[in-house]
Amino acid sequence: MSKDVLICGSIAFDTIAVFEGRFRDHILADNIKSLSVSFFAPLLRKEYGGCAGNIAYSLKLLGGRPVPVGTVGQDADDYLQRLRALDIDTRLVRVLPDTYTAQCHIITDQENNQIASFHPGAMLRSAENDLSGNAACWAIVSPDSKEGMFVHAERLRAAGIPFIFDLGQAMPLFDGDELLRMLDMASILTANDYEASVIEERTGRSIQALAAGLQAVVVTRGGEGASLFVGEERTDIPAPPAARIVDPTGCGDAHRAGLLYGLAHGWSLRDACCLANVMGSFKIAHRGPQNHGPSRTDVAAALQTHYGIDAGPLA
Repeated sequence: MSKDVLICGSIAFDTIAVFEGRFRDHILADNIKSLSVSFFAPLLRKEYGGCAGNIAYSLKLLGGRPVPVGTVGQDADDYLQRLRALDIDTRLVRVLPDTYTAQCHIITDQENNQIASFHPGAMLRSAENDLSGNAACWAIVSPDSKEGMFVHAERLRAAGIPFIFDLGQAMPLFDGDELLRMLDMASILTANDYEASVIEERTGRSIQALAAGLQAVVVTRGGEGASLFVGEERTDIPAPPAARIVDPTGCGDAHRAGLLYGLAHGWSLRDACCLANVMGSFKIAHRGPQNHGPSRTDVAAALQTHYGIDAGPLA
């Protein structure tokens, strides 16, 4: 069986500028109706991001075989070159020459407040990217356009490829009936604790009830680790301590990558969740979603130290 993992989701650029003052000193409540402000931001960085890009990056670190499924625009040459330099298969990244790649522009102040704008660009046409005919052992449907997420899920189900549904930042797009429709096709649901509470509210079903109809539900809880729900059984898996806490951006994507690696290699769900926790702990120690770089030896050592799992040489 193919060890390829299809990573459906957004591929995006993040441009982050740093204002060395405080927004609240420049945005006056009495004049908010005629807001016109400018911030001098001498520090700037551009990050490669998007859920599909981030998950593929971390899965490749583990020695997995990610195949990102996404749409990009005319400005994506450097991103595509980066993926190929990492030996990530880009055959299912579709370039739309009349659009721009999805982009998030963020300015942050010294109190870590943020002002952001998001341009979806090519992501809006992700449903046009047909993954049919591609073999894989697992897949994930991560945040993207809602139409694209449903189309990918339907094609994966038709192909008999099990997949994780990762709601994430797409949470505002789905009502309760749409969530249940997606979960009817998925094998595993992943969500953070806030997203899980929203899913419960919108569907009118508890996480335990939803888990009964799936292979599993995995709820991440930040520094507390993750909870694994299989049938009526809940297993809480504590997080390993991070060497540093620098930036949570992309931690959820690194976690999904660890989970997918375990699933693709026949690990137990608990062990796969342990690996996912380890990947999150490595990611949070670095700024940006694709700048961590633990070796497979580092990851295996962390699994042994914190969970007593002998992963051998990850390959």
